[in-house]
Amino acid sequence: MRTIVDLPEEQIAQLAALADEKTLSRAELVRRAVAEYLRTHYRQNEDEAFGLWKQRDINSLDYENALRNEWES
Repeated sequence: MRTIVDLPEEQIAQLAALADEKTLSRAELVRRAVAEYLRTHYRQNEDEAFGLWKQRDINSLDYENALRNEWES
């Protein structure tokens, strides 16, 4: 997909210099930059539950065992 992005001249010049240094196109540098940004900032649904028990006084296994013990009564 093509996307138009306005960048300041200074950033364009820096991208061009880096592209020459790395022997890559500016477009490839921008694709890599976007991929890196998404890797570090984008959270998918599977991460929502991570650390859910962090603030609890009981760990999840002990909690589960306590619930199961209630069933045996």
